[in-house]
Amino acid sequence: MLQNKEGQAVPSVEFVVKTDDGFEKVKSDDIFKDRTVIVFSLPGAFTPTCSSTHLPRFNQLANVFKKQGVDEIVCMSVNDTFVMNAWAQDQEADNITLIPDGNGEFTDKMGMLVDKADLGFGKRSWRYSMLVKNGIVEKMFIEPEVEGDPFEVSDADTMLNYICPDEAAPKSVSLFTKPGCPFCAKAKALLTEKGFAFEEILLGNGIGINSLQAISGRDTVPQVFIDSQHIGGSEELEQYFSNA
Repeated sequence: MLQNKEGQAVPSVEFVVKTDDGFEKVKSDDIFKDRTVIVFSLPGAFTPTCSSTHLPRFNQLANVFKKQGVDEIVCMSVNDTFVMNAWAQDQEADNITLIPDGNGEFTDKMGMLVDKADLGFGKRSWRYSMLVKNGIVEKMFIEPEVEGDPFEVSDADTMLNYICPDEAAPKSVSLFTKPGCPFCAKAKALLTEKGFAFEEILLGNGIGINSLQAISGRDTVPQVFIDSQHIGGSEELEQYFSNA
């Protein structure tokens, strides 16, 4: 039976973290004392839902949470520090702090340690998120205890809706570019001017013209997508904003 710890203090443990200076021990108080922190915990680094949705969306909304007084967003998993460091680099998760609960001590004391031996994972964390203020759990969103790996309530948007129901989540923006393209620079400058964060996909990094044509139907850059809607090039982006 999973445990809801709302109103209780987070466990006092030490996490072993590998940095450029060697191994360091990070205490619970280092993370939570006199701070407002969002924690989301998941079954494992590099796993599909965790990599495609759970972590990226928290990373995307980090600045919105910061405006609402959140000091830090922590992603926790029962993985070792080398795995978590590699995953952070792979995800380019600059807005998230990844904490390795390598021994599962924090997760166990939170009542969230589950047996996933059927998948060859051993003991892992159940998927959940929580808002912690000065070391006290204010709110927990725990995924339902059903078979598999449910992902219904521990997402970033659910947390944002709890913290600030009236805050609109930013639009998801992606654009395909290539180095030295003046129209790409123009599109990026316009998005920045309008306050839009964006994901830039450079042609040549495993993405070629054929891929661009398959996705957008065009072979020129930039190609801009906002909330999965294909906007087009820099001139069409200007038109999009003038019509907004």
